[in-house]
Amino acid sequence: MKTSVDVTLKEYDLELLEGDYDRISFFVEDVKKLDSICGRVNKLTKGAIFRAISSKEFEKKSCGDVLTLSFPNFLQTKYLDLVKWSKFGTPNDARKAGVNLAKKSNHSRVLMCVAAQNFSEELMKGYLLRRYEFSNYKSRENKDMGSVILMLKRPKDFRKALLETKAIVDGVFFTRNLVNEPANILNTVEFSERLKDLSSLGVDVEVLEENKLAELGMNALLGVGQGSANPSKIVIMSWNGSSKKDKPLALVGKGVVFDTGGISLKPAGGMEDMTMDMGGAGVVAGTMLSLAKRKAKANVVGLVGLVENMPSSTAQRPGDIVKSMKGDTIEVINTDAEGRLVLSDILWYTQERFKPACIVDLATLTGAIIVGLGYENAGVFSNDDKFCKSFLEAASQENEGAWRMPLSAEYDKKLKSRLADMKNVGGRDAGAITAAQFIQRFIKEDMPWIHLDIAGVAHTKTESKYAPSGATGWGVMSLNRLVSEKFENNK
Repeated sequence: MKTSVDVTLKEYDLELLEGDYDRISFFVEDVKKLDSICGRVNKLTKGAIFRAISSKEFEKKSCGDVLTLSFPNFLQTKYLDLVKWSKFGTPNDARKAGVNLAKKSNHSRVLMCVAAQNFSEELMKGYLLRRYEFSNYKSRENKDMGSVILMLKRPKDFRKALLETKAIVDGVFFTRNLVNEPANILNTVEFSERLKDLSSLGVDVEVLEENKLAELGMNALLGVGQGSANPSKIVIMSWNGSSKKDKPLALVGKGVVFDTGGISLKPAGGMEDMTMDMGGAGVVAGTMLSLAKRKAKANVVGLVGLVENMPSSTAQRPGDIVKSMKGDTIEVINTDAEGRLVLSDILWYTQERFKPACIVDLATLTGAIIVGLGYENAGVFSNDDKFCKSFLEAASQENEGAWRMPLSAEYDKKLKSRLADMKNVGGRDAGAITAAQFIQRFIKEDMPWIHLDIAGVAHTKTESKYAPSGATGWGVMSLNRLVSEKFENNK
């Protein structure tokens, strides 16, 4: 559960340059005025740095971009990375610089010389986030992730921020690891066992087994998993960092460990990616880890519904009617619209038991949201403008794409069933919206609620802003910031 790359803080010192490093990096703000150590290195390399930063190639680069010199004379290092910087640089520029340096630093010993400390936290966040590999099943892969020495003028001032950054990155990595795992390894039982490990960080973990779910009347959730040999479960993770009288923020995640579509079977092409259909649960788990590691002064409860949607002789059929924990009946038109069935019961249970201040649910719910927003933004649905604005601001600050989508009673009409209180799909048009409308039926009146459809952002075929291809960990940083700014500091 720790960040893979070791980071050491050191005082800004010329003697450190004599060490054996694979890469050394400098931040260049003014081509006419280098900082003292960078200037000494420039003299040592017979003006190589000055020539590089005076070139048209460097001039064309934007803030946070990197120009690399190979095997510089009179230095032991293999590479010298020059980061273009500006006094007008932003936190996102610093994070971009970290990402760019990380892409070049595979399995390396790195000395990073940062004269200006303003955005060191964002720099390291970008660097650490991008220095991720999932190589558990590659027998010949180099497992050494390398190390970083961060050279600062005032390293003591940065130690607390670095610990918090590591806590956030560890949460993102925990999410990525869960989402990247194959379904034959991460079944519902293994998933729940890994979440139990959070108890070592002070998180209270409780597992509800199938008999308890049946007793509670969670027939919508149980129906999804009835075709699988793996038992359905709900895992409850509670972080109590504030007064007992403070109502918790509730995070609820869809945890379909593999989604075949059930009897409404998906096409074979691309089905291997359905290991990521527990992405919502993964984000909830990663957020809980981050909150615990940084000892957040807030009460947060995370609930995930772990099921597997398989076709078999016992599987749920199209046309089946189930009764939810709330008491509403649902006609199952398509068994591949299973996530909303899982969420309906968990959301009702969460409100009944924990009476939270607010609820955020996350799910890789619809292909429709990918059609609408692509792979750059999650779909955000909410019944509360103020709460929604808080989340969107948090996502914007963390540079995690999020776009608010509409809710309306007009869309709700598409869920009308001839035989039951509702059906689980509303047709192809506005598919992400009608899915959110379905979920909203299980949110009590006056309960501030956000639904995040993360189907496009949880897992990508190409590299994303802060991750290689595969699981992104989208949402952990935004939710952590939401907790920090709205449930810790502004009570």
